[in-house]
Amino acid sequence: MKTRLLDANARGAVEEAAAALARGEVIAFPTDTVYGLAVAHDRIRDLYKVKGRPKDKRIPVMLSDASHLEASAMVTPSARILAARYWPGPLTIVLVAPRRGTLAFRVPANDVARRLIAASGGGLPVTSANLSGERDATTAEEVIAQLDGRISLILDGGRTPGGVPSTIVDCSGPVVTILREGAIAARDIEQALRDAAA
Repeated sequence: MKTRLLDANARGAVEEAAAALARGEVIAFPTDTVYGLAVAHDRIRDLYKVKGRPKDKRIPVMLSDASHLEASAMVTPSARILAARYWPGPLTIVLVAPRRGTLAFRVPANDVARRLIAASGGGLPVTSANLSGERDATTAEEVIAQLDGRISLILDGGRTPGGVPSTIVDCSGPVVTILREGAIAARDIEQALRDAAA
């Protein structure tokens, strides 16, 4: 299989990528941090195979907007507060998803990513577009260097910002826990929750 490069800004490109996902293919696309890999929900096993990702590492879900969270997870008051404050953006929220345990959710601040996710039903399993343990890809060319022939196409949206990863916050229970401090400081998360409670 030869991996195709598709200009993300070309007419019909996002729709073509969504159609590839619907056919069960693995594709790459730009996000607000690095390039991501996506599949349809019933093809998650293919992400593990393409990346060589350990089976015990769950795959996060990217949403096109916060309105899709209610249909995907048991949303707590703290999650609603933080989603309203920081989405779209570099905040990942962990919640309980019915029949699937806890899952991580994020709405990326990238128009191409959100359009693709919206065209695919509002939510997609997404992980970084690189081989497990290797460097994150911030350009389509870097994705090709690692994954050429392993995925069907790449939506080329130019260079992504890279840099600091998202902050991960567990909002699945009554106590909010910051699992990873990233682009959003822990003190800002805590302040947003205090402000909402005041």
